[in-house]
Amino acid sequence: MMSWFVPREAKFFDMFNAAANLMVEGSKELSALIDDLSHAEARAKAIKDIEHKADKVTHEAVEALHATFITPLDRDDIFRLVGKMDDIMDYIDAASQRCHLFDIRTVTPEVRELAEIIVRSTEQVRKAVGGLENMKNSAQVISFCVEISRLENEADHVMRAGMAKLFREEMGYKEFIKLKEILELLESVTDRCKDVGNIVEGIVLDHA
Repeated sequence: MMSWFVPREAKFFDMFNAAANLMVEGSKELSALIDDLSHAEARAKAIKDIEHKADKVTHEAVEALHATFITPLDRDDIFRLVGKMDDIMDYIDAASQRCHLFDIRTVTPEVRELAEIIVRSTEQVRKAVGGLENMKNSAQVISFCVEISRLENEADHVMRAGMAKLFREEMGYKEFIKLKEILELLESVTDRCKDVGNIVEGIVLDHA
């Protein structure tokens, strides 16, 4: 008689981990694209496919959130977490599409360095998100969040240095605009990683 009151089973932590795994996969594809621009179109397509998979996970998580009576974490935290992880993948996709559509042939060392920082950042995000299921490891999860923030600061420094170099060097206006936008998009990925780190840190502190 009270079966309607029993919450449906929703594996939110599995969804978090699936989204995080796709994010890391996408970041590695982006780094590979920037390392070898001759295959930019194929890499950008692969990233678009990963982004579609990540969108599906996000939609499943949101649907589960609406259908689940009792959730393992605060409903708003779950919604914000899956949304910000989706943003990370969206920015990775945007950066890869720009590299392909702008027909970028060469990049600066700062662009390559930002791509490497993104890989490290998404790996830390995956570790942080993966630690949410077991709050006994709260100190370790917090350390992952701290590292995400440090990497975002590092990316911001690299982006500013890259921008300064663009303004100093002589190049065509179109090339300048292209590289400037790519630098900004790459740095934005690390901003979104920091957003996720802040959410995870808040969840851990709330449950400490």
